[in-house]
Amino acid sequence: MRDKRKLKLKKFYFHPITVFIFLIFLTVILSGIFSAFQMQATYNVVNPNTKELEPVLITVENMLSFDGLKFIISNAAKNFLSFGPLGMLLLSLIGLTIAEGTGFIEAFTKRHISKLSKNTLTFIIIFLATISSLINEVGYAILIPLAALVYFINNRNPILGIITAFCGVSFGYGVSIFVGSMEVSLMNYTSKAALLVSSTHIALTSNLIFIIVASIVLSIVGTIIIEKIIGPNLGKYKREDEFSKTEQYHPITIEEAEQQQLEKEKYEKKGLKSALIMAIIVLLIFVYSLIPNLPFSGMLLDMKETTYLKQLFGDNSYFQDGFTYLVALVFILSGIAYGVSSKSIKNDKEIIENASKKFGNIGSVLILLFVVSQFIAVFRNSNIGMIITAWLASLLEHIELRGIVLILITMLLIAISNFLLTSPASKWMIFSPVVVPMFMQSNITPQFAQIVMRAADSMTKGYTPLLASFAIYIGYLNMYNLQKDKPFTIKNSLKLISPYFLIISITWILLVVGWYIIGLPIGPGVMPTI
Repeated sequence: MRDKRKLKLKKFYFHPITVFIFLIFLTVILSGIFSAFQMQATYNVVNPNTKELEPVLITVENMLSFDGLKFIISNAAKNFLSFGPLGMLLLSLIGLTIAEGTGFIEAFTKRHISKLSKNTLTFIIIFLATISSLINEVGYAILIPLAALVYFINNRNPILGIITAFCGVSFGYGVSIFVGSMEVSLMNYTSKAALLVSSTHIALTSNLIFIIVASIVLSIVGTIIIEKIIGPNLGKYKREDEFSKTEQYHPITIEEAEQQQLEKEKYEKKGLKSALIMAIIVLLIFVYSLIPNLPFSGMLLDMKETTYLKQLFGDNSYFQDGFTYLVALVFILSGIAYGVSSKSIKNDKEIIENASKKFGNIGSVLILLFVVSQFIAVFRNSNIGMIITAWLASLLEHIELRGIVLILITMLLIAISNFLLTSPASKWMIFSPVVVPMFMQSNITPQFAQIVMRAADSMTKGYTPLLASFAIYIGYLNMYNLQKDKPFTIKNSLKLISPYFLIISITWILLVVGWYIIGLPIGPGVMPTI
């Protein structure tokens, strides 16, 4: 008998860069089709002077037209250079690569972080990632590469570290232990929408109690998801065999080995002490620059604003714009201080050479960021996301709901719109004139309506390729992927975080609805109901 061999078709994997290029072409074609069918929507904005609604008509921009194609070609460089994640990632990587190149991060991780249990380390990373939204989206650029590196040094799967940091920032976005940029961006729209019913003062601290509790709850639940579900399914990271390299080994005695180890530990302790002193000095200068009305202080504040919180988190805040650079500076100076004291580096050329070697692995991430920046710019300019969001807001407006059902449907519609319009401020600009009056007429405070908005925004934030920082996530997955012929695709990268997305979404719903039912204060002197 002849052997019958089954032919197995080799599975073909498109690289994410290729997929995003396809998405650009798809967006261009769809915009042409939608424009031909005159796809449009109308949403309302509140005039603060007249306290009345003013309609805004928005139509699809045809990217397949002469002007559309001219926009794509002429703005390519601008789209890339102004792409938020690019600058933040490069700044954070400069700091991290220098700190890693001097041996500072490895020494600190092995001496301090390796002593932590898996659950504790995961909780800390998720908690830091969650509260990082205090300052917009810096958490993606700083914590994703840092978590991957710490996990790798700690003999854990660096891909799990990437997932942990990304999920912590995305699905906990907008909650923190203090008021931040989210309050400043949302409060303006909430206050204007509330004027349609009555004059209500919306303080920046009106959600403070809720977001503090939410940051802790989400971090605990997130830790359980990572350690009990995602981690075990991901498995162990298969490192490249470092011992396959041909090296010359010199036999040494046990006494010599012990002496070398003691000397190494001595220099490491000295280096870590110097790094700590340097970090404290930089942080003290940093804190001093946030204090107004002292000699040479307030450098990072926007002194044109009248309140301190707006000076700190306003649109023109130097603190927000310069935060990533300041974090990078802490790593750079602490790394150099460690390297000099521990004698792990001999001169400035060695610092630059070591950092350059570490920096050389991000070429594919930069290419991905370029392509994603073009895709997001084209999609945003087409107005497709804005139009669908306006449709969803209009749908909510024509449904008569009250109480818990109103809260749930509002969360669902905002969460759906988040797949196509990821900016919280843009969504709330469209939804607030509908949601806030409906909530107030249902005896729910506008401050609680704002909580519903931020909860719904966080539920689906990390589950869409239209999130700008999704490129950092998928880029780092592939950077640490050893199977280059099987890259992490958009589908696979979303599949990895699906358990986190589903369970945290349920957690958000239970948290918001439970808080409403119990009637606990959501901020100082602010309740869920009027």
